Amino acid sequence: MHALVTGADGFIGSHLVQQLLAAGHTVRALAHYNSFNNWGWLEELPKNERLEVICGDVRDPKFCREACRDIDTVFHLAALIAIPYSYEAPDSYVDTNIRGTLNMCQAARQENVGRIIVTSTSEVYGTARYVPIDEEHPRQPQSPYSATKIGADAIALSFYNSFGLPVVIARPFNTYGPRQSARAIIPTIITQIAGGKRTIKVGDLSPTRDFNFVEDTVRGYMALAEAPADQVVGRDFNICTGTEVSMKETLETIARLMGQEVDFVTDPERLRPAKSEVFRLCGDNTRITSLTSWRPQNTLEQGLQKTIAWFTKPENLARYKADIYNR
Repeated sequence: MHALVTGADGFIGSHLVQQLLAAGHTVRALAHYNSFNNWGWLEELPKNERLEVICGDVRDPKFCREACRDIDTVFHLAALIAIPYSYEAPDSYVDTNIRGTLNMCQAARQENVGRIIVTSTSEVYGTARYVPIDEEHPRQPQSPYSATKIGADAIALSFYNSFGLPVVIARPFNTYGPRQSARAIIPTIITQIAGGKRTIKVGDLSPTRDFNFVEDTVRGYMALAEAPADQVVGRDFNICTGTEVSMKETLETIARLMGQEVDFVTDPERLRPAKSEVFRLCGDNTRITSLTSWRPQNTLEQGLQKTIAWFTKPENLARYKADIYNR
């Protein structure tokens, strides 16, 4: 396929570009425009004649249409994703997540794209009312971020219902792995321990999450791109393992794998407002496993071992500021 990946300079996007190239596809990768001409994590990928990097912004409708020209499949990952920062700058989340998705859907329609896979998030479900959480679970906007992703999902599906746009909603649960932002819990812990700290600052350790290693998440996207249209178009799909683990258990596992005894202390700055915290996430992957070839392949421990190995390389650890809480 000739694929466009928005948000290609980010954590999941760069891994998706890498795997698409490895599978023999041609990729147009969108990196967020900046005056430094920096391509984010795409800078780490080897040069490839099948990779075209473009810089721009999904908030610009004209740019989105140009990006979609001659494209078979769009993987739309571009978004603002940090939950804490969404409390401080909700307007920017509306502009990027909702209007950006609208622009991409308009562009895909205008350019007759064969399929557009729009990225959702497990945060749209809020704290589980029942587990495992299937795709019919009520949406609960517990943060400005999750509210904008609910809106983006609705915009995308409205284009399917109104105009027949071949939309698929990919809903990854908590993805982790190499290159993840330090705002996330797993890189925060690894970088603090690797940096020599033995008193580790954390938020609430009671919530549970359904963690996905990034390689598995990316394979989920590719499975949704390759599945027959009548099986997947116009539908949303959880990409999850169907298991849950508490933050406390996760952090204890990381410390054990890193061979360190540490103390965890609560940092008030890292706590969400009480009604905004999502206390339980455990997904149901029946739909994606029954309608595509996708299956999760990495256990949490296997994924953590790979993640720790990457973060603890000096050249990678040096990129992170373990002393600063990144919202």
